[in-house]
Amino acid sequence: LEQSHQCCFQFISSFVRCKHPSKTQYGSTDVVIVKSGRRICGTGGCLANAPLHQNKSYFEFKIQSSGVWGIGVATQKVNLNQVPLGRDTNSLVLRHDGSVYHNDEEKNRLPANSLPQEGDIVGITYDHVEMNLYLNGKNMHCPASGIRGTVYPVVYVDDSAILDCQFSDFYHTPPQGFEKILFEQQIF
Repeated sequence: LEQSHQCCFQFISSFVRCKHPSKTQYGSTDVVIVKSGRRICGTGGCLANAPLHQNKSYFEFKIQSSGVWGIGVATQKVNLNQVPLGRDTNSLVLRHDGSVYHNDEEKNRLPANSLPQEGDIVGITYDHVEMNLYLNGKNMHCPASGIRGTVYPVVYVDDSAILDCQFSDFYHTPPQGFEKILFEQQIF
């Protein structure tokens, strides 16, 4: 199946679709993208192709099926085939067990009674310094920082996890001042 090797988000008129890995560096070749490019399954990770240039970005993931997964932000230097992410300076991610990792160090942890389950929506805010997490619209007061440079939304899956991404038309209203990811446009 051609579709079974697609791996990269591409933002086109408020929805996400995929690009073939032979034409991009943005994904692992074992990640499967379906549902018009919004559902991630298989094994490995994907970067969105739109960097977080604006001051306050917001995006969401819905957990369709539990397993091993992680979501957050990463630079283009991240190794998307090596899950879990968060092992080096190129990714800052919330893992399925509630831990937030960057550079192989636990930066924070969700409260034990607030671990995301199937059907839950995890929202992420990023302001170029700090990543914050929201569970079903509620602020988890679980900030993490440390990543440097231009970052992109990132997701990885393994062990039967299935996640849906939302980069617009959110389930929950973004926190005040935060908005969907905007393309940086060049003016000629």
